[in-house]
Amino acid sequence: MEIQFLGTGAGVPARHRNVSSIALKLLDEINAVWLFDCGEGTQLQILKSNIRPRKIEKIFITHLHGDHIFGLPGLLSSRSFQGGDEQLDLYGPVGIKQYVETSLAVSKTRLSYPIVYHEIKEGGKVFGDAHFSVECLPLDHGVLSFGYRIVEADHEGELQVEKLKELGIPSGPIYGKLKRGETVELADGQIVNGKDFVGQKKKGRIVTILGDTRKTSNSVVLAKNADVLVHESTYNKEEAKMARAHFHSTSHHAAEVAVEAMVKQLLLTHISARYLTKDVIKLENEAKELFPFVKAVKDMDIIDIPFNESEN
Repeated sequence: MEIQFLGTGAGVPARHRNVSSIALKLLDEINAVWLFDCGEGTQLQILKSNIRPRKIEKIFITHLHGDHIFGLPGLLSSRSFQGGDEQLDLYGPVGIKQYVETSLAVSKTRLSYPIVYHEIKEGGKVFGDAHFSVECLPLDHGVLSFGYRIVEADHEGELQVEKLKELGIPSGPIYGKLKRGETVELADGQIVNGKDFVGQKKKGRIVTILGDTRKTSNSVVLAKNADVLVHESTYNKEEAKMARAHFHSTSHHAAEVAVEAMVKQLLLTHISARYLTKDVIKLENEAKELFPFVKAVKDMDIIDIPFNESEN
């Protein structure tokens, strides 16, 4: 599981920061990519990555401001041109369907695949299967803006094959039974308990990706015990009044959420185009005044999300 930041800027594209888009790469888990927001130029950023548009099976939109959705029509069209024919699920606030369908209709664009729209009014669970569940809650941004909490199911323990081989237990269908924890009698009469040869379960990972917002209690709820929290940091701590007036957060607000939610890592994004490299370093250091595990991300950064072995 990896997160790749395709755009980390706020409001308008800058020379070194495109506008918002985040790819949650689940290739090892389910051979798919989920996209969170799709600002202008997202498909150009994808060209710089190893992401294939046809692998994008879900897109989650946090809110309908242009810097989070203006890249959608182009990406959806390119996905069709590049051989994508599998259904795409599009999640977002009410209005996302009208925006996409109007854009495609006016431009006479026909897609080779169906889009299933999931328009969200209030939040709650929006997706769940055997591998992942996704919940969302409204944030505080003046317009309806959501944060998403992605929870991975626990992984069953792995069969300790080398240990079985050392005991001379032959491979074959018997391994499947042992993997399921069954007790098996071997040809020589030996009784083998599968539970003795299956490792511990791996606790599923939690990723929280928030849309634009002031600091709000729902951010803490969504981020509770997350392995990674992606939080906007549009302003520095000295601009708290401006942040509140514009329904955004500061570096300190993001860090406060990380502390209250007891997350493992905080990633700062949605950086103002006004900020140069030294200003971004300042944002990161400000957050570290309250929470130590912080990174202010830049475009194309890839963050690996490992299993937490201490919890397994």
